[in-house]
Amino acid sequence: MAEAGGRLGRRFGWLWGAYGTSALGTWLAFGAFPLIAVRVLHAGPAQVAALAATGAAVGAVVAVPLGPWVEFRRKRPVLVGFDLVRCVALLTIPAAYAFGALTYPQLLLVSVVVAAADIGFRAASGAYLKTLVPPEHLLTANARFESTAWTATVVGPPLGGAAIALLGPVATVAADAASYLLSALGIRATGGHEPRPGRPKAPRVRPRDLLDGWRHILADPVLRPLFANTALFNALVMAAEPLLAVLLLGRLGFTPWEYGLAFAAPSLAGLLGSRLARRFVTRFGQHRVLVASGTLRAVWPVGLALVGPGAGGLLVVMGVETGLIFCCAVFNPVCATTRLERAAPDRVARTLSAWAVTTKASTALLTAVWGVLGALIGIRPALALAGVLVLATPLLLPRAEPEPLPAAA
Repeated sequence: MAEAGGRLGRRFGWLWGAYGTSALGTWLAFGAFPLIAVRVLHAGPAQVAALAATGAAVGAVVAVPLGPWVEFRRKRPVLVGFDLVRCVALLTIPAAYAFGALTYPQLLLVSVVVAAADIGFRAASGAYLKTLVPPEHLLTANARFESTAWTATVVGPPLGGAAIALLGPVATVAADAASYLLSALGIRATGGHEPRPGRPKAPRVRPRDLLDGWRHILADPVLRPLFANTALFNALVMAAEPLLAVLLLGRLGFTPWEYGLAFAAPSLAGLLGSRLARRFVTRFGQHRVLVASGTLRAVWPVGLALVGPGAGGLLVVMGVETGLIFCCAVFNPVCATTRLERAAPDRVARTLSAWAVTTKASTALLTAVWGVLGALIGIRPALALAGVLVLATPLLLPRAEPEPLPAAA
């Protein structure tokens, strides 16, 4: 295996390229579902929030058996399969729209299928990455993924906003579907021999396998608090997104292009943060960077309650998102590396699946709650409440320096 830097090997290069392609497609379609719900199907705040919440919640439930199922299968064909499932599901939206048959229940169903496939894909991709990259280069690989994600975030939303203005939001969904097809082709091109990790005497998923990922997380003194922190932080931040979309696109009259710019320009800070993560870890240590960046990322979301109309409001959103994204871009690859390092070799997919299922489910629950809160107390107070609660999430970070894992792990 080649070393880090353009040195992670050809197979990693194909995986990285596939990831970048699908990430760009996802960000081209940024906000497409809420836009379709609001502008095509005339949905209100509660329905927009329900769209995000239902898709994530039901998708998480459907995905519970996927972790054990993925664990005992070759990861490359599983990744290709999940990409194709997402591609076909998303293509049903422009097809239905072309025939005037698009409905809100269809948006819900597609969001469920995509959410479940996302969880399965994440579980398989983490396990696959651990077989492609030596342990000492996992942070480099994760930082490269993070950097690519933020590059796609910079480029995607403005292009998507322009495409929406010219062609409508459904066109960006078709582009997202095409990106998953290209991703599947890229993953297939990674090649190489991958032995089957299954159990000859128990080829099917057993009921006890469903909880193995959570057992492993809760038994680990580092993963347990990190798990609670990331689940709550992500849920609170994402729960505010539908309300923020309604505020910006509806009440404050932001155009789709301005909405995309408000999140794309600050993503340059994400590109910077992801590139600095490895340097910070080299200088200060992995645990200290994890705690510091996890704490600093919590101070920003409360500022979204202060957004007003016009250029001033746009600058507020961009300022808040710049600080938040920089801190998250440092935190994310360090967190992902810590998670992979501490996941037992025979439980990687189950651990990552349990992590993603919990994150999706908690996000769905809080998104539904914040949709109701937005209707009852108003959008701005609901955004402020989410921001205040985010301020408490650093209390859940692992404070003690972790002891080294046994060599066998």
